[in-house]
Amino acid sequence: MQLTLERIEQRAGAQAYLYPLDLTLVPRAVTVLLGATQAGKTTLMRVMAGLDAPAAGRVLADGQDVTGVPVRARNVAMVYQQFINYPSMTVYDNIASPLKLRKEQGIETRVNELAAKLHIEPFLKRLPAELSGGQQQRVALARALAKQAPLMLLDEPLVNLDYKLREELRDELTQLFANGESTVVYATTEPTEALLLGGHTA
Repeated sequence: MQLTLERIEQRAGAQAYLYPLDLTLVPRAVTVLLGATQAGKTTLMRVMAGLDAPAAGRVLADGQDVTGVPVRARNVAMVYQQFINYPSMTVYDNIASPLKLRKEQGIETRVNELAAKLHIEPFLKRLPAELSGGQQQRVALARALAKQAPLMLLDEPLVNLDYKLREELRDELTQLFANGESTVVYATTEPTEALLLGGHTA
């Protein structure tokens, strides 16, 4: 997907969170949003996803204006800083949930493939509360990847993990993104992380 932002602004009352911004994402590649905390990265990603409408400007997906299209009508996957999983579902069902919603074939194969890639195969029958923070974030990542959305947004997904886990998961994500299946936007405050993820920096 080629996502284009044209003169995007975001405000809350008189407070401007995003000034007129133009950005075109390279399709099927990684774009890193590098900036300090509260620099507007999350605000921008919420506009990209359709979670929030911009105060001004347009969002184009493959040339089509989707500015007013709600998130449920867009094929977007998003991973947050927090470990957001369905607490009453097993790890397997968490990962499978977007596939079941679309009534896809080969769900078990896809879930097992992602669980193997993210090293969470032993935990497929467990509930998220039984996992460590790093394991829970792997589940959230696997669920987002299972969706195979043309646009994947990752809002500082490793920020709440310790250094060793961050390094390990970052390497795994770099390998997963290398297949070029999705247009990926990755937000971070860390210049080193931006450099190691490669791709384009905004």
